[in-house]
Amino acid sequence: MNSVENLEYNTERPQLIIPEYGRHFQKMVDYAMSIEDREERNKVAQSIISVMGNLQPHLRDVPDFQHKLWDQLFIMSDFKLDVDSPVPITSKELLQARPEPLEYPQNHPKYRFYGNNIKRMIDVAIQWEKGDKRDGLEYAIANHMKKCYLNWNKDTVDDKAIFQHLYELSDGQIDLASDGENLTESGQFLKQRVAKSNRTGTPSKKQRSSRGKKRY
Repeated sequence: MNSVENLEYNTERPQLIIPEYGRHFQKMVDYAMSIEDREERNKVAQSIISVMGNLQPHLRDVPDFQHKLWDQLFIMSDFKLDVDSPVPITSKELLQARPEPLEYPQNHPKYRFYGNNIKRMIDVAIQWEKGDKRDGLEYAIANHMKKCYLNWNKDTVDDKAIFQHLYELSDGQIDLASDGENLTESGQFLKQRVAKSNRTGTPSKKQRSSRGKKRY
């Protein structure tokens, strides 16, 4: 009867700081904090680190991983464990600091179906000196723009529209329309898309139409 009364339920236990290690690890850390002798406390802390490393033996001897283990040990002790750490102790304020928000290159691009990477490529191209290398990059950008456009409009697109968009996105610094360039035919991009879908297991129109037919 007494053993039943002494049962512990998780709802009555304190919340684990790092649940991945389980409650026994947390109890080991709590025991280490209760030790008054500093030398003995250091030995227990080293033993806890060794057991934590045994859970991931392939990373146990990596220096950065050792630093991570010590950080986790101090986190589980709420930074109250006073031991000699072989690595610099990361402060509680630094670990709890929120990262800086990411800056997005464009919030409202004019032609969203091209993506932001196209604008970055154009910005790089206009910084290059005029020549064959820049001409090749400009042509590659225009071809990629046409491919992106066809992902949005699955029918066809006139090269003049691509050249006009490229002219606008480059602030008038790239004008392929005046050079008389011809981009890859729309049918080539559409064929590549169909071939890729077939490789990934998507049934073709002919395959779909043959399903359900009786074979004699």
